[in-house]
Amino acid sequence: MRERRNHEGQPDAEHGARPALLCLSQSFAPDTTPTAIRAGKLLQRLSVAWDVTVVSETGARRDDRVELQTVRSRRPRRLLAAVRRLRLSKLLELGVWPDDSVFWVLPAILAARRALRSNSYDAIVVFMMPYSAGLAGVVLRRLTGLPLLLNFDDSPTCTDMHPHFPSRLHYRLAQALENFYVRHADAVVYVSQTNLDAVKARQPERVRERMHLVRYGADPDDFRVQQQSRSDFTIAYVGAMSGWWALIDHGAQAGRGKRAFDAWNRLGRHECLTLDQRTSSPAVIGAAVHRLVADQPQWEGRVKLIIYGNPYAPEVVARALASAGVDDVVTVLGPVPHEQVASLMGQADLLFLTLPRRTDGSRGGRISAKTYEYLMTDRPILAAVPRGENWDYLEDKPGVWLVDPDDERRMHEVMANLAQAKLDGQPLAFDRAELREELSYDTRAGEFATVLSAAIERRTGERDRRRRMRR
Repeated sequence: MRERRNHEGQPDAEHGARPALLCLSQSFAPDTTPTAIRAGKLLQRLSVAWDVTVVSETGARRDDRVELQTVRSRRPRRLLAAVRRLRLSKLLELGVWPDDSVFWVLPAILAARRALRSNSYDAIVVFMMPYSAGLAGVVLRRLTGLPLLLNFDDSPTCTDMHPHFPSRLHYRLAQALENFYVRHADAVVYVSQTNLDAVKARQPERVRERMHLVRYGADPDDFRVQQQSRSDFTIAYVGAMSGWWALIDHGAQAGRGKRAFDAWNRLGRHECLTLDQRTSSPAVIGAAVHRLVADQPQWEGRVKLIIYGNPYAPEVVARALASAGVDDVVTVLGPVPHEQVASLMGQADLLFLTLPRRTDGSRGGRISAKTYEYLMTDRPILAAVPRGENWDYLEDKPGVWLVDPDDERRMHEVMANLAQAKLDGQPLAFDRAELREELSYDTRAGEFATVLSAAIERRTGERDRRRRMRR
């Protein structure tokens, strides 16, 4: 353990030594990936009681209590870029495994080893995605004997996130990798109960007790009542949508070359599930807005959908919106700092959430990270999600309308009622104060710390048993 110091940098005799964490997170705050946000929020709170060192490829130090060490990947950028320019990404899918962040694993291990030579640590924590980072954690556990906690965001075998694999071999490798991680860590954290249960079912009994649920969260202090526009009805979606190319492909006549290229990309692919990616776009809700304006012509120009945080190229988005015929009612804006997200949500009249439709009607395991941030507001929520984890979690929450991802008629009905109330001067708001403690990252950090303490205790117990056996 390292010595705890007071605000003047002197040894704090009253509190004594503090436990220390060595953390690996390929992306870190202020990056806006879900992994970076989650790692930053949790470690900021854990650093109150722990000394925290983070090894990351990205990010910037924003808290004096968290020491950040950035280490570059040895990714062959020019080669990868050249392969993609030649439209041979399929070769990368086949040959680069588990993902292209595997080139960061060795530099991360070396950086962690340098940190371990300078300081002593009580545990190692790895945040994933991407999944390659877990390899570094397992190696470090074997080299040091320290307890290892692996935090998954979405499971490598979650079919909502990974509906297909380059080949059947890659699918089996994904399952084997996840099993390997679960069985070689002292604790594993998932954010979805559905995914956790699915993975737990294929583990030995001795491993199952290491598996825990710690959901995403949100900061209550970030969310305050905002001033809404008096004359418009604004629908907001915050985050990346993935259905842009699906819209373009759906609306275009595929030539012979395009059909051949698509066949090449599908060659050997192992399909676990078919997702309707067009429903992960503004196409359906945009059509519902058109229907709404057709019913109420006086609302033309006053009902709009704004998408914040889109990472896709503007020309791709423009083609997709034009293909779906919703470019007149949808505005798409680029990435925004996470600190501004709460304010943007609070200014909206309706928050929109969508996940792709599972065409076989099966239950999904994915839950969107923005679910918890939306619930921290008092805004109405329209959730167009398939049955499964996200649907179940939202089903009993106040001010939430659940619809199927392709249910344009029901979206129209919900928006018509909410828009009428708003434009009549009586906008709907919902008191979700009772959810705030549950959703808070303070609560999530407490849950995470409990799992971490159990991992340390388990590892310590194993070492003690080995010592007794040697005697």
